[in-house]
Amino acid sequence: MIVVVEGERESPVSTWRERVRTRANYLQAQADRIAAARRNTDDDGVVSSIESIRGFLEDARKAAEEPRNPIARVMRHSAEIERAWTNIHAAEVLMLGIVPEEDLAGRVGGVVARARSHLAPDDPRLTQLLMYLETAPLRRLTSVDRSVLASALEAAYQVEGAEIARVRSLRNILWATTLFVFVGLAVFTAYMWKNPSSLSLCFKPSGAAFGDSVIVCPSGEYSSSAKEMPAGKAAPQDVVAVEIAGLAGAALTVVVSLRQIPGTNIPYGLSLAAAVLKFPTGALTAVLGILLVRGGFIPGLSDLDSRAQLLAWAVAFGISQHLVTRLVDQRAQKTLAVAGKAGDPDLEFVPARDDSR
Repeated sequence: MIVVVEGERESPVSTWRERVRTRANYLQAQADRIAAARRNTDDDGVVSSIESIRGFLEDARKAAEEPRNPIARVMRHSAEIERAWTNIHAAEVLMLGIVPEEDLAGRVGGVVARARSHLAPDDPRLTQLLMYLETAPLRRLTSVDRSVLASALEAAYQVEGAEIARVRSLRNILWATTLFVFVGLAVFTAYMWKNPSSLSLCFKPSGAAFGDSVIVCPSGEYSSSAKEMPAGKAAPQDVVAVEIAGLAGAALTVVVSLRQIPGTNIPYGLSLAAAVLKFPTGALTAVLGILLVRGGFIPGLSDLDSRAQLLAWAVAFGISQHLVTRLVDQRAQKTLAVAGKAGDPDLEFVPARDDSR
């Protein structure tokens, strides 16, 4: 990935970093405009709010700077996102208390939209907000209205933060689970490589077409005597062949599931984590499925007649992992839907609420 250098400062390569910097610059311009309009004011509260807004925006810009160290970029990713957006949100809440009345009226719709998206219908803060706005078109907005708007917006941001925290937590759980499954699969593969006959994946068909002269393994078909056991032809590469077939089946389910993955502006890659989990799980279910067939556990299946048939069943068992991981997919989609249902409404450009319709 190319990083464009402007002077001595690197421009961010992540989309969320660009959004944070753009949003911070816009809010900074708003704060500067308000400060210029109230340059001669004696209101210490306005001056203090403007200074606080500038401090929050500066912290947001620092969080959005791209670390030069790739390891630091990965380790600090979640913390930087939280730091950047919480500072942006704090600045937006404070801005409601100092913007001119004509600007405040244009922000009402955005506050109501976000509050309705994240607060429960019976939440007292949402109820109070709607109650105050019932008479807003008939009078001038007061300091009490500003306080109600700020309180509702702050509450909505807190709930939204908790929802996004659940996305991050589930993402972390999925990546940890993927790591554990991968490590377990690697240990099992290493054991089977060293001891291929201990859990043989080979079959000895007993059909008339073969007599007792063939042993079928994932890595090949071998002639044998009538008394030779299938484990005698087991090879280290057998388990790898089955796992690759399982991975192919898992890849197919990932491609099919793409049509159900929702787009989101939440920068945590939850859908990616759910998709990656399918690959080691598919390899594992392929090996376990062939072992179950080998042990006669699955009714109607005992001996597989050819290597092609054996690998085909491995692919099928790899696909079958979707029976388990689809529950993970559903949970991920539900979590993303809750966290992203409000999108990222721009509080400056949402029209005011109209109760006349």
